[in-house]
This record gives sequence, C-alpha cells and structure tokens, in this order.
Amino acid sequence: MPAPLIGISTYLEPSARWGVWDLPAALLPAGYHRLTQRAGGLAALLPPDDAPGAAGAAVARLDGLVIAGGPDVEPVRYGAVPEPRTGPPARERDAWELALIESALAAGLPLLGVCRGMQLLNVALGGTLVQHLDGHSGPPGVFDTHTVKPVPGTLLDGVLAEPVTVRTYHHQSVDRLGRGLTASAYAADGTVEAVELPGADGFVLGVQWHPEADDDVRVMRALTAAARG
Repeated sequence: MPAPLIGISTYLEPSARWGVWDLPAALLPAGYHRLTQRAGGLAALLPPDDAPGAAGAAVARLDGLVIAGGPDVEPVRYGAVPEPRTGPPARERDAWELALIESALAAGLPLLGVCRGMQLLNVALGGTLVQHLDGHSGPPGVFDTHTVKPVPGTLLDGVLAEPVTVRTYHHQSVDRLGRGLTASAYAADGTVEAVELPGADGFVLGVQWHPEADDDVRVMRALTAAARG
C-alpha cells in the first residue's frame, strides 16, 4: 500500500539565515518530517497561502494533516484581549491554519494538532485558551518533561494505553473546550494535555506536547494508519 501523504503546516519567518543567505523562509523543525517518515508517511510542507480556496485544494490532495506547534494564537480569534505575557500575533499563519483545520474537518481528513495546533483546533471549534500558565516549559528553547495520563476509553487511550512522559514547551493551554471536543489526557496539575472529537468522520486528535521531539512514534503512527483508510 502506498505511503499516505501527510501535510504539515510551517512557520513563515521574515528572516532566516543559512550559508551566505538571510531571506524570508518557510521553516519547520526537522523532527516533524522525520517523525512522519518513521511512522510510514510521506511529508509535504504547507506554507501559508492566502489564495481563495487554497486550504481546501491542499486538503483534497492529502491523506492526513498535521498542524504544527508555534507562536501564540491571537486572542481576538477566541474573543479575548491580549494579556501582557501573550506573544505577538502571527495573523497570516492563524488564518491559514484555521482554514486548513476547517477544510479538514469538513472533508473528514485525519487531523493531528501539535501544541499550538491543538490550541488552534480548540479555537476553530469555538473554544478558548488560558493565555499564560507556568511550569510547562524549560528555559527559552529547551523542552521540559512531565507525565500525561490518558482518559480511559478515549481514542488517545487506545493509542497510548498508559501514562507517558512527554516533551513539552508551552505557556498557554485549553480553557473552555470547543464544540464536540473531549479532553482525552491531563497533566498532574489538571492542564488539558489532549483533545479529540468523538464521533467525527475520521481521526481528529490534538496533543499539547511535542511528539516530534521524542522517540515515541505512536501518536503519529495512529495518524498515518487513519490516513491509509
């Protein structure tokens, strides 16, 4: 059976340096495509595209979709005023990834949200976010670790079947759950660590941690298995 084509959203940065170059670039940490490949998928990188219908056209060619981690979601997207520790907006990326999520949900495309991707899935379905919490990241640019516990009977519980120690780097989290979403894992302090959409036409899962920064391929393998149909 051919490897499923998994689209992964990317960062759009105004300045990136490599060799003699310093230019705008669409970037993605290599852990994402490597994890996709280890899980049996073909990785396709999806930079922001504001052309009408671009998100739907991309989704129509994919077998699965990953919304990657990244900057804070702009609070206006969930009806809130920015708090002092909320990061600067990434409006082009917000718009693109929300369009991808909406198109994927409408098409029943298997979908995995990672960190920001989970938060954006929640916002896309009308949920809200906690704009700052402590204790879920290391120093700047350094992942922390903690244990997450799947909720029995959920999709994620079927994937992991046990509490797991995960790599984490975030200061925001899910507050009010979006329409139809269920919390499927928690940290010891009660922070929602995963959400899913029971009864969805396909696989819809968000995890607050970073599987691409770890050796555990189970979550990505579950996505690629769903993408094979």
